Amino acid sequence: MNRRTYLASVCAAGVAATAGCSTISGSKTLSEPTVNTESSGRKALIFTENDEEVGHLSVDGSVTSGRIDLSTEIWHRGGTNVESIKLRVWMPETAMESPAEVAVVSPVEGDSSPPPSVALYTPDQALGTIIEITDLDDLADETISTLNLIVIPGSETATRLNIHTTIELSGGGTLSSDYTLDGELQLVYPHLSDK
Repeated sequence: MNRRTYLASVCAAGVAATAGCSTISGSKTLSEPTVNTESSGRKALIFTENDEEVGHLSVDGSVTSGRIDLSTEIWHRGGTNVESIKLRVWMPETAMESPAEVAVVSPVEGDSSPPPSVALYTPDQALGTIIEITDLDDLADETISTLNLIVIPGSETATRLNIHTTIELSGGGTLSSDYTLDGELQLVYPHLSDK
């Protein structure tokens, strides 16, 4: 066998393998969070890796005049930054016939930069309303606790609220992992039917 041809083919394979390895990102999806329940209307999704918390979404809601006022908090561990937040909000009992109305009351805002980009829309192929937050700038490395929502049920009988979240975190370093936190909360507000 021609030694130069052999070495060229081995080197090419080595370069291809190295190139393949360099394209593999350190990205991990955490999609089996623990649900911490303080009450039926106050819960948190806790995302962990190797028994260490990577991040959490907590939601605290109360009923006022036939609507749900929600306050959310997103915490993530040091060394990570929030790249984007996506929440899908719906009331499963009436989602098809009369969807709930969802409003963002106070978008998140940083100390020294312009507010992030916030989009609110109804998806074509999924139930509910989607809230997407990107361009977080100086908020990316902070706990985000200023996103407040109002949900107005589409029916007097609806008392259950679902929130699906997808939070993208970047690791911030060459040896750090990027994370996608993906999970869903089911909250219950029985006082909605007392109107």
